[in-house]
Amino acid sequence: MRSRRLHTWDVTPEEAIRLQRELAPRVVVRDAGLRPPRLIAGMDVSYDKGSPWVYAAVVVLRLPDLSEVETVGVRTRAGFPYVPGLLSFREAPAGLEAWAQLATRPDCLICDGHGLAHPRRLGLASHVGLWINRPTIGCAKSVLVGEYREPGRRRGSLSDLVHDGEVVGAAVRTREATSPVLVSVGHQIGLAAAVATVLSCAPRYRIPEPIRQAHALVNRMRQADRA
Repeated sequence: MRSRRLHTWDVTPEEAIRLQRELAPRVVVRDAGLRPPRLIAGMDVSYDKGSPWVYAAVVVLRLPDLSEVETVGVRTRAGFPYVPGLLSFREAPAGLEAWAQLATRPDCLICDGHGLAHPRRLGLASHVGLWINRPTIGCAKSVLVGEYREPGRRRGSLSDLVHDGEVVGAAVRTREATSPVLVSVGHQIGLAAAVATVLSCAPRYRIPEPIRQAHALVNRMRQADRA
């Protein structure tokens, strides 16, 4: 899976779309035989519009107590423009740079973004998952594609996220009476296991703890550069 073709970021938007269509069929969706993760990572990538800098963080926590194991943050120059639907080509290089600096190898990665819930079924979580060859989950705060019925108010309630007649994810209530998060398969995991993993990482807040902490780290990095 670690082909030069997969890890090509220096492409035009038109070439990026063709790459997404080429890579999407390689995404593995499965539950069978997957062991519950012990080390769970969260990845967040952030940038200011108009700035050439991209900030990425990966935070590794241990389940079930969500104690901190390792954190890595990087800053790198963007090599791809901001194009909706092609954000993995802008964000994944920085995220993978942070991942490469980890001393540990997490069992599963949650990305702040989408996986299969993408127009061409290859959001950030799927693109990164193919590269790292690990179970990967997309968890986003807003819908990119598809529609869902509002899930029940209680924590753990969920409903299908459907796009073009296909279930591409789930709207999941991680905290009572708050907006749901959108969970989708990234790679090497099924939707049921992805939802269960997200819920196990969100005992207190709406956002799962690994990506909540990664988001806080990239924000601190951005603020430090502005000072």
